[in-house]
Amino acid sequence: MILEELKKVSKYKSPTRITRFHKESYVDNEFDWFMGIKTPILRSLAKCHYKTIDDSTLLGLLRDKIHEYRALALMILVNKSEKADLNELMRIVDIYLENIDYVNNWDLVDLSAVVVGRYAYWHNQKEVIYKLSKSKNLWYKRIAIVSTWIFIKNKEFDITFDIVDYLIDDTHHLIHKACGWMLREIGKRDVDVLTNYLQRNYQKLSRTTLRYAIEKYPEEIRKKILKGEFVWK
Repeated sequence: MILEELKKVSKYKSPTRITRFHKESYVDNEFDWFMGIKTPILRSLAKCHYKTIDDSTLLGLLRDKIHEYRALALMILVNKSEKADLNELMRIVDIYLENIDYVNNWDLVDLSAVVVGRYAYWHNQKEVIYKLSKSKNLWYKRIAIVSTWIFIKNKEFDITFDIVDYLIDDTHHLIHKACGWMLREIGKRDVDVLTNYLQRNYQKLSRTTLRYAIEKYPEEIRKKILKGEFVWK
Protein backbone atom coordinates (compact mmCIF):
# COMPACT_ATOMS: atom_id res chain seq x y z
CA MET A 1 0.00 0.00 0.00
CA ILE A 2 2.65 2.52 1.02
CA LEU A 3 4.71 1.78 -2.12
CA GLU A 4 1.68 2.44 -4.27
CA GLU A 5 1.17 5.76 -2.48
CA LEU A 6 4.80 6.69 -3.16
CA LYS A 7 4.52 5.86 -6.85
CA LYS A 8 1.41 8.03 -7.17
CA VAL A 9 3.19 11.11 -5.79
CA SER A 10 6.45 10.62 -7.72
CA LYS A 11 7.33 13.44 -10.10
CA TYR A 12 9.53 11.25 -12.33
CA LYS A 13 8.60 8.05 -14.15
CA SER A 14 12.12 6.70 -13.67
CA PRO A 15 14.82 7.56 -11.11
CA THR A 16 17.29 10.40 -11.69
CA ARG A 17 20.67 10.99 -10.06
CA ILE A 18 20.63 14.78 -9.76
CA THR A 19 18.13 17.19 -8.24
CA ARG A 20 18.07 20.90 -7.60
CA PHE A 21 19.37 20.28 -4.07
CA HIS A 22 21.70 17.31 -4.58
CA LYS A 23 24.87 16.71 -6.52
CA GLU A 24 25.34 13.49 -8.44
CA SER A 25 27.80 12.31 -5.83
CA TYR A 26 29.44 13.64 -2.65
CA VAL A 27 31.65 10.58 -2.28
CA ASP A 28 33.58 8.86 -5.07
CA ASN A 29 31.56 6.09 -6.72
CA GLU A 30 28.59 6.65 -4.41
CA PHE A 31 25.38 7.61 -6.20
CA ASP A 32 21.80 8.21 -5.18
CA TRP A 33 18.49 7.94 -7.03
CA PHE A 34 15.51 10.28 -6.80
CA MET A 35 11.86 10.13 -7.80
CA GLY A 36 10.99 13.78 -7.18
CA ILE A 37 8.72 13.34 -4.15
CA LYS A 38 8.38 16.52 -2.11
CA THR A 39 9.40 16.51 1.54
CA PRO A 40 6.02 17.72 2.91
CA ILE A 41 4.37 14.75 1.20
CA LEU A 42 6.87 12.36 2.77
CA ARG A 43 6.31 13.90 6.20
CA SER A 44 2.56 13.50 5.78
CA LEU A 45 2.98 9.84 4.82
CA ALA A 46 5.29 9.26 7.77
CA LYS A 47 2.74 10.76 10.13
CA CYS A 48 0.02 8.53 8.70
CA HIS A 49 1.97 5.29 8.79
CA TYR A 50 4.51 5.38 11.63
CA LYS A 51 2.21 3.73 14.16
CA THR A 52 1.08 0.89 11.92
CA ILE A 53 3.98 0.08 9.57
CA ASP A 54 5.54 -3.36 10.13
CA ASP A 55 9.28 -3.87 10.43
CA SER A 56 9.54 -5.74 7.14
CA THR A 57 8.01 -2.87 5.15
CA LEU A 58 10.04 -0.31 7.09
CA LEU A 59 13.32 -2.09 6.41
CA GLY A 60 12.40 -2.51 2.75
CA LEU A 61 11.99 1.25 2.44
CA LEU A 62 15.13 1.97 4.45
CA ARG A 63 17.25 -0.27 2.20
CA ASP A 64 15.73 0.86 -1.10
CA LYS A 65 17.90 2.56 -3.72
CA ILE A 66 15.35 5.38 -4.04
CA HIS A 67 16.34 8.33 -1.89
CA GLU A 68 12.81 9.39 -0.96
CA TYR A 69 11.88 5.87 0.12
CA ARG A 70 14.81 5.86 2.54
CA ALA A 71 13.85 9.36 3.68
CA LEU A 72 10.33 8.18 4.47
CA ALA A 73 11.64 5.24 6.50
CA LEU A 74 13.91 7.56 8.46
CA MET A 75 11.08 10.01 9.09
CA ILE A 76 9.05 7.11 10.45
CA LEU A 77 11.89 6.15 12.80
CA VAL A 78 12.14 9.75 13.97
CA ASN A 79 8.40 9.86 14.62
CA LYS A 80 8.56 6.58 16.50
CA SER A 81 11.46 7.83 18.63
CA GLU A 82 9.76 11.06 19.66
CA LYS A 83 7.61 9.57 22.42
CA ALA A 84 9.20 6.13 22.77
CA ASP A 85 10.03 4.70 26.16
CA LEU A 86 13.64 3.72 26.80
CA ASN A 87 13.26 0.11 25.62
CA GLU A 88 11.51 1.12 22.42
CA LEU A 89 14.05 3.88 21.81
CA MET A 90 16.85 1.32 22.12
CA ARG A 91 15.12 -0.89 19.55
CA ILE A 92 14.72 2.05 17.18
CA VAL A 93 18.34 3.12 17.44
CA ASP A 94 19.43 -0.50 16.89
CA ILE A 95 17.51 -0.49 13.59
CA TYR A 96 19.08 2.85 12.70
CA LEU A 97 22.66 1.84 13.47
CA GLU A 98 22.32 -1.56 11.82
CA ASN A 99 21.24 0.22 8.64
CA ILE A 100 23.35 3.35 8.98
CA ASP A 101 25.02 2.83 5.59
CA TYR A 102 21.68 3.64 3.96
CA VAL A 103 21.76 7.08 5.61
CA ASN A 104 24.02 8.32 2.86
CA ASN A 105 23.09 11.83 1.86
CA TRP A 106 23.19 15.12 3.73
CA ASP A 107 19.43 15.55 4.07
CA LEU A 108 18.95 11.95 5.20
CA VAL A 109 21.51 12.59 7.93
CA ASP A 110 19.98 15.90 8.97
CA LEU A 111 16.43 14.63 9.25
CA SER A 112 17.35 11.47 11.17
CA ALA A 113 20.43 12.08 13.34
CA VAL A 114 18.09 13.06 16.16
CA VAL A 115 17.38 9.34 16.61
CA VAL A 116 20.98 8.82 17.72
CA GLY A 117 20.90 12.03 19.71
CA ARG A 118 17.80 11.05 21.67
CA TYR A 119 19.28 7.66 22.47
CA ALA A 120 22.60 9.14 23.54
CA TYR A 121 20.94 11.78 25.67
CA TRP A 122 18.22 9.77 27.38
CA HIS A 123 20.36 6.64 27.83
CA ASN A 124 23.54 8.57 28.68
CA GLN A 125 25.29 6.79 25.82
CA LYS A 126 27.50 9.55 24.44
CA GLU A 127 30.13 7.06 23.31
CA VAL A 128 28.06 6.18 20.24
CA ILE A 129 28.41 9.79 19.07
CA TYR A 130 32.13 9.92 19.80
CA LYS A 131 32.65 6.66 17.92
CA LEU A 132 30.82 7.94 14.83
CA SER A 133 32.82 11.18 14.89
CA LYS A 134 36.10 9.25 14.64
CA SER A 135 35.01 7.31 11.55
CA LYS A 136 36.46 7.92 8.09
CA ASN A 137 32.93 7.80 6.68
CA LEU A 138 31.60 11.23 5.72
CA TRP A 139 28.02 10.44 6.70
CA TYR A 140 28.92 8.87 10.05
CA LYS A 141 30.80 12.04 10.97
CA ARG A 142 27.91 14.28 9.92
CA ILE A 143 25.50 12.13 11.93
CA ALA A 144 27.78 12.55 14.94
CA ILE A 145 27.81 16.33 14.91
CA VAL A 146 24.14 16.79 13.97
CA SER A 147 23.04 14.29 16.64
CA THR A 148 24.38 16.64 19.32
CA TRP A 149 21.48 18.99 18.62
CA ILE A 150 19.40 17.25 21.29
CA PHE A 151 22.10 18.12 23.85
CA ILE A 152 22.18 21.71 22.62
CA LYS A 153 18.39 21.88 22.92
CA ASN A 154 18.82 20.88 26.57
CA LYS A 155 21.64 23.43 27.03
CA GLU A 156 24.42 20.86 27.29
CA PHE A 157 27.13 22.11 24.96
CA ASP A 158 30.32 20.22 25.85
CA ILE A 159 29.70 17.25 23.57
CA THR A 160 29.14 19.52 20.57
CA PHE A 161 32.38 21.34 21.23
CA ASP A 162 34.14 17.98 21.60
CA ILE A 163 32.84 16.74 18.25
CA VAL A 164 33.74 19.99 16.49
CA ASP A 165 37.23 19.62 17.96
CA TYR A 166 37.47 16.06 16.62
CA LEU A 167 36.36 17.24 13.17
CA ILE A 168 38.24 20.52 13.09
CA ASP A 169 40.77 19.31 10.51
CA ASP A 170 38.21 17.57 8.30
CA THR A 171 38.38 18.72 4.68
CA HIS A 172 34.81 18.09 3.47
CA HIS A 173 32.51 21.10 3.13
CA LEU A 174 29.52 19.11 4.39
CA ILE A 175 31.33 18.60 7.69
CA HIS A 176 32.35 22.26 7.84
CA LYS A 177 28.73 23.33 7.31
CA ALA A 178 27.33 20.91 9.89
CA CYS A 179 29.85 21.99 12.53
CA GLY A 180 29.08 25.65 11.91
CA TRP A 181 25.37 24.94 12.05
CA MET A 182 25.60 23.27 15.47
CA LEU A 183 27.84 26.04 16.80
CA ARG A 184 25.26 28.57 15.63
CA GLU A 185 22.58 26.61 17.50
CA ILE A 186 24.66 26.94 20.66
CA GLY A 187 24.92 30.68 20.07
CA LYS A 188 21.15 30.98 19.85
CA ARG A 189 20.95 29.69 23.40
CA ASP A 190 24.06 31.23 24.92
CA VAL A 191 26.03 33.62 22.75
CA ASP A 192 28.68 34.13 25.44
CA VAL A 193 29.49 30.41 25.49
CA LEU A 194 29.86 30.41 21.71
CA THR A 195 31.96 33.57 21.73
CA ASN A 196 34.32 32.09 24.33
CA TYR A 197 34.74 28.97 22.20
CA LEU A 198 35.37 30.99 19.05
CA GLN A 199 37.88 33.18 20.84
CA ARG A 200 39.95 30.10 21.59
CA ASN A 201 39.46 28.32 18.27
CA TYR A 202 38.48 30.67 15.45
CA GLN A 203 41.89 30.46 13.78
CA LYS A 204 41.61 26.66 13.60
CA LEU A 205 38.07 26.55 12.20
CA SER A 206 37.45 26.40 8.48
CA ARG A 207 36.15 29.57 6.90
CA THR A 208 32.82 27.87 6.19
CA THR A 209 32.40 26.65 9.77
CA LEU A 210 33.21 30.08 11.14
CA ARG A 211 30.83 31.82 8.75
CA TYR A 212 27.96 29.52 9.68
CA ALA A 213 28.74 29.80 13.41
CA ILE A 214 28.59 33.61 13.51
CA GLU A 215 25.59 33.98 11.23
CA LYS A 216 23.46 35.50 14.02
CA TYR A 217 26.10 37.97 15.17
CA PRO A 218 25.66 41.63 14.21
CA GLU A 219 26.87 42.27 10.67
CA GLU A 220 29.70 44.59 11.74
CA ILE A 221 31.10 42.00 14.13
CA ARG A 222 30.76 39.21 11.53
CA LYS A 223 32.79 41.20 9.03
CA LYS A 224 35.53 41.95 11.54
CA ILE A 225 35.77 38.31 12.63
CA LEU A 226 36.03 37.07 9.04
CA LYS A 227 38.69 39.69 8.25
CA GLY A 228 40.62 38.81 11.41
CA GLU A 229 40.11 42.34 12.73
CA PHE A 230 37.84 41.59 15.67
CA VAL A 231 39.34 42.29 19.08
CA TRP A 232 38.34 39.43 21.37
CA LYS A 233 37.85 40.40 25.01
